[in-house]
Parts: sequence; C-alpha cells; structure tokens
Amino acid sequence: MKIYPKLYCKKITDIKIEYLQENNIKGLILDVDNTLLDFDLKIVEGLEKWYEVMKKNNIKCIILSNSNKLTKVKMVADLLKIPFIKFATKPFKRGFKKAQKELNIPNENIAVIGDQIFTDVIGANRSNMYSILVQPLKEKDLFLTKIKRPLEEIVIKKYLKNQEGK
Repeated sequence: MKIYPKLYCKKITDIKIEYLQENNIKGLILDVDNTLLDFDLKIVEGLEKWYEVMKKNNIKCIILSNSNKLTKVKMVADLLKIPFIKFATKPFKRGFKKAQKELNIPNENIAVIGDQIFTDVIGANRSNMYSILVQPLKEKDLFLTKIKRPLEEIVIKKYLKNQEGK
C-alpha cells in the first residue's frame, strides 16, 4: 500500500547497514526535521557515528528537506559533508527525482528515511524507492504537521497490525 513504509524504526541510528545491504540499498535520501534534527536544532544522538558506517560501506547520502530554511538544512549537510536539496515539495516526485539524479543510483536501490507518512513515505513509494519511517524526534511540530500526526498514528497502528499478521 502506498501509505505504508517498508520499515518502521524508532530512530535513524537503529537502521543497520546489514539491513540496507540485504535489501540492496546503495543510497539514502534523508529528511532533516524531526529525523536528523529536532525542533530545538539538536542533532539525533549517534548520527555522525551511524553516518561513518554508511560511508565506509559505500552508501551514498543526500538530504531532501521541505524546509526553506537554508541555515538549518546546510548545518546538517555540512556536518555530514553531503549534498542537500531544500524546499523539496515532498511528496511530489520532483525533489525525489533531483535527489536520485544527484546520487546517480537507480530508484529501486534508494531508501528514503523520514518521520512523516504524508511526505516522506508516500513520496518514496510513489517514486519506487524504499520507504523507511522513523518516529519523530520531538513531539513539537509545525502547525500543519500537528494536524497530520493523528492521521499518521492511525496508519502506523494499521501497519503494525499487518506486520504482526505476517
């Protein structure tokens, strides 16, 4: 189903290299807000160490953010020394296509990691990429995101129930 992720984790650092390799993932498209960085601009604990493992295993990364705040997105991109695309208009395919072009990896070998179903997961699934949903780092959200969270909770509950039945 287009609204379900392929994997659901607590946080990005829980995603292991072995899992990515088993699923033939060679590139990652990373969301910033509430995935890599919380509302108070605090970076997820262990991110640099996690990224070093990705880099060592030749996993290419790019940031794809709907934010139009250059300093915030650039801060994380500079920390990891990876390219970024801001104001991506997720879930529309345009940003995902740009990121895929930059990574130069086929869509089926790219995973998208983000905290929102209605932007990250749907955009990844529509772009034939592997979708990984993480729990938001902090419950503080922008107004529009706050409205979507209860709907996302319903989808996540159904997703988890389906996973139990497998």
